[in-house]
Amino acid sequence: MRAIMIMFDSLNRRMLPPYGCDWVHAPNFSRLASHTVTFDNAYVGSMPCMPARREIHTGRYNFLHRSWGPLEAFDDSMPELLKEHGVHTHLASDHYHYWEEGGCNYHTRYNTWHFSRGQEGDPWKVDLRPLDLPPMQGRDPNSRWIRQDWVNRFGMPREADRPQAGSFANGLEFLRTNWEQDNWFLTIETFDPHEPYFCPQRFRNLYPHDYHGPHFDWPPYARVTESEEQVEHMRYESAALHSMCDHYLGQVLDFMDEHAMWDDTLLIVNTDHGFLLGEHGWWAKCVQPFYNEVAHMPLFIWDPRTRVAGERRASLVQTIDLAPTLLSYFGVEIPADVQGHPLWDTIDRDAPVREAGLFGIHGGQVNITDGRYVYMRGFAGERNEPLFEYTLVPHHKLHTFRVEELQDLELAEPFSFSKGCRLLKIPGLQPADPAVLKTMLFDLRVDPRQESPISDPIVEQRMIELMIELMRENDAPPEQYERLGLDGP
Repeated sequence: MRAIMIMFDSLNRRMLPPYGCDWVHAPNFSRLASHTVTFDNAYVGSMPCMPARREIHTGRYNFLHRSWGPLEAFDDSMPELLKEHGVHTHLASDHYHYWEEGGCNYHTRYNTWHFSRGQEGDPWKVDLRPLDLPPMQGRDPNSRWIRQDWVNRFGMPREADRPQAGSFANGLEFLRTNWEQDNWFLTIETFDPHEPYFCPQRFRNLYPHDYHGPHFDWPPYARVTESEEQVEHMRYESAALHSMCDHYLGQVLDFMDEHAMWDDTLLIVNTDHGFLLGEHGWWAKCVQPFYNEVAHMPLFIWDPRTRVAGERRASLVQTIDLAPTLLSYFGVEIPADVQGHPLWDTIDRDAPVREAGLFGIHGGQVNITDGRYVYMRGFAGERNEPLFEYTLVPHHKLHTFRVEELQDLELAEPFSFSKGCRLLKIPGLQPADPAVLKTMLFDLRVDPRQESPISDPIVEQRMIELMIELMRENDAPPEQYERLGLDGP
């Protein structure tokens, strides 16, 4: 058995031809759809980057218990379980968050890994000389993060030097060496098309347009204050990087064609979430409601056993389904704590695996969808509390928890999934604007762009009941119900 997962970060569903986009140049995504099942109702779970990857490892939601952080001692890691059962797992990636404190033990679950440096503000190249940087929209060129990003850019003069090119080159090296062998799982994971939209000119040339403003290829995580011209320009910059992703995806599809790998190799192409490019008056993600531009994600799967290709599936699936799908493919027993479901019957005949799914970020709205309605539940009081982090490894994204944060910690009783471990219970506060993260209900059938929240007490009550049911199944901390103004467990 052999499997390949190609994962892009912030891959925008609405920029892909298989999902109706008619202006982004992405022929290999169309080609991919002809070879696979395209999922029309795939949703995120835990947000953003590393919480999503924790779901890919564990097959369960984690955003109700903690924020961004490493894998926990009690987590069942899909790549590690495969490794323990004789499947060689290899990661070829340029996703630099793996090498920060808050993601430091994900790649070590694989047998082998290869890392390409240079994405975003990766602390990589060193140039202490004064830099002549262009005027930038919404960014301070003197900030350490922006300066580091530009130092990295200057260190990649050729397309082959770019991190995405390196990740796919390393993945293809694995394939050239091992395509005739058995029992392996390859993950090719690139940070692209995550911002900043640093992209070779040949892909930017696909989107000629007049733009006369300051340098602008990195949107802030904030409300849109830029002009319509700047918003349009940013969308073209994002489209160019999507076209670059399409190009390198095509290299893997070419290899599978040339070596008849469609006969016996599982292929999954996925992402962690989408991105807002001016829709709803917002840039980016995390600080605003998780509208469908962020939460409704693309997903493609080829199962060589059933050989279903060129078809679409309407059943609601989520990121938590990827781990059990891969474990079952290799004949590995699915741990009891996994909440996701293998997707084989969904691929074969669109059999549903759930009635509804949760999604969100720690301390943000808790959201639920049944595929038609999306219900966003905001915090009930004037402040976004009570809120705690539950962890055995108190690391934020870039650093350990501060000493001040740990002064009032307690030991919590074990959760159903923590294998008897008592966890640190650390007071947390997620600043939030109640006017932004408010409670809203959308009917996607009549309002697919989520422009007009509805008032329907019957539907809202049903969504609340489903939310409580799934929170109980996730063994959500009691204070989450209090924070949201819901009946407790």
